Amino acid sequence: MLSEEKNRLLTEVGPGKPMGDYLRRYWHPIAGASEFDEEAVKPLRILGEDLVLYKDLGGNYGLVDRRCPHRNADMSYGFVEQCGLRCSYHGWQYDQSGQCVHQPFEETLDPGARMRRNTKIKAYPVQEKAGLLWAYMGPQPAPLLPDWELFNFKNGFAQAVFAEIPCNWFQCQENSIDPVHFEWTHNNWTTRLQGGEGPYVPTHLKLAFEEFEHGFVYRRLRGGESEDNVMWTTGRVTLWPNGFFLGHHFEWRVPIDDHNTLSVLWVLSRVPTEQEPYVQERIPSWYGPIKDPATGRWITSHVANQDFVVWVGQGTVTDRTREKLGQSDKGIVMMRRRFFEEMEAMQADPAHEPKGLIRDAATNCNVPLPSACRDEMLHGLPRAALAAHPLLGPYLRDFFGQAGQPEHVRVAYERAIGQKVEGAKFFKVHGSAAEHHAPQPTSEEEQAG
Repeated sequence: MLSEEKNRLLTEVGPGKPMGDYLRRYWHPIAGASEFDEEAVKPLRILGEDLVLYKDLGGNYGLVDRRCPHRNADMSYGFVEQCGLRCSYHGWQYDQSGQCVHQPFEETLDPGARMRRNTKIKAYPVQEKAGLLWAYMGPQPAPLLPDWELFNFKNGFAQAVFAEIPCNWFQCQENSIDPVHFEWTHNNWTTRLQGGEGPYVPTHLKLAFEEFEHGFVYRRLRGGESEDNVMWTTGRVTLWPNGFFLGHHFEWRVPIDDHNTLSVLWVLSRVPTEQEPYVQERIPSWYGPIKDPATGRWITSHVANQDFVVWVGQGTVTDRTREKLGQSDKGIVMMRRRFFEEMEAMQADPAHEPKGLIRDAATNCNVPLPSACRDEMLHGLPRAALAAHPLLGPYLRDFFGQAGQPEHVRVAYERAIGQKVEGAKFFKVHGSAAEHHAPQPTSEEEQAG
């Protein structure tokens, strides 16, 4: 168990808090680029700060304070210009750096624009990569936005899925270094949700956790498996500081504030080699529902949704003074210890370089991570072999990662892979996403989350 003080260190993310300052040293995905195909301005809250994300008429993204310093008007109701965002109250305009570039009436009376030149609002840099918009909210110079190898693989259909989860980010991230939960939260619980009473999947026999430059690797071995199983030889990545990498998809748990988390799921589904060459023109992004509006109950039909249920069930900010850790929690202990060490080092020396940052441009090109399916994702498989693959095959039958996939995304995916998705008929997009249970795989290798 942890003390209340140490629990606060892990969970408080606002400006000036040790964890908040630490997380601000990294780039975080905050939205999907496709969200701005029709809307130019979006209010959002990240790391306890109320901000406005926009795309101006010149195609540039900006992230600025939600309040105009003139009379505290809400900038989320501002409108974009060729350069930057203009407040709808009195027309003050700000560029990407937060510098005020136009004060219409003030400049009429003050052609030298002394007030305008001295007016600046909080602003953070934004970059687009892999269909996601990323923000950096820390001190300069900013590290490079990681160019993970999976982002650049060809002949794949990518999609970004978001959900706002009403609990603290750290209990979500602890899930990323907890292999045993797959056995129960996804495999056995799914069996019961679908009306079966068994048999349950083989239990875990061995776990191993190792730290590396970009996080931790966990490896696991289940009953009936040999040590040449890819989940033991390669394993999966707890991506530092708030991500998870499973070879064919990423997950990030981005703190909205101390009590809410933005879940980001980025999935690349390899098309069969018969469909090559395939070039995706636009990566769609969408928000999935977390509750059934008809019943108010949490959706449990999809992998990520099952995770959401157990995260929130621990409490808005789980009380770690009450927990009783076991042998399966060695990875969680290792991860917590590393965070404490990192925060202590940064408080002792603000110039401390946090774990895993990339600053060398030559290094930041197709950055590899341990992957249990790298060759298959890189080189592809014929349709029959892809369908039989334990990790990648299930996506040919259903998008079981998260509930609520919009019809237009499903149709685009079916066009990419050259076949209908069987699971599409099992849930409604425009009604309750929990009305029907999408079919789910039964082994851990087939679980994407």
